[in-house]
Amino acid sequence: MDNNESKLNGYDYFDVTADIGFHAYGKSLNEAYENAGLAMFNVITDISKVKKEESREFEIVSEDLVSLLYDYLEELLFLQDTEFLFFSDFKVNIEKIADDKSSNLENYKLTCFACGEEIDWNVHSPKSEVKAITFHKMCVKEDDGVFKLRAILDL
Repeated sequence: MDNNESKLNGYDYFDVTADIGFHAYGKSLNEAYENAGLAMFNVITDISKVKKEESREFEIVSEDLVSLLYDYLEELLFLQDTEFLFFSDFKVNIEKIADDKSSNLENYKLTCFACGEEIDWNVHSPKSEVKAITFHKMCVKEDDGVFKLRAILDL
């Protein structure tokens, strides 16, 4: 798959020793984070076979966009591990919020509405088990109107 084609899909992968990395793209920060969720679950199973029968909503606040990406992916992995769900659709909204009135610090709040279904190994063929999200080489940047995220998953 060439680089232009992968950007149209919303994510692509790169090799990391004993792990897998991905880039997620979007015309907005929200879309890039949504594609990061798709990229992670597509490492675990074929997301085209995950129906949108269950939904979960959550909110997280982090001190910067990289921490927000980490916390977002961690929360999705936590939901998978504790509620035995795979997700195949994400609606994300990110906003900047003031930490408190007495400081100039800003945080980011992410609200996510994720749809998927209970894991059924007869339907959802296993690919790789994601054990954890890493901060190693994680980044969030914008270049010429395209947001690009990079993350590495510990397999």
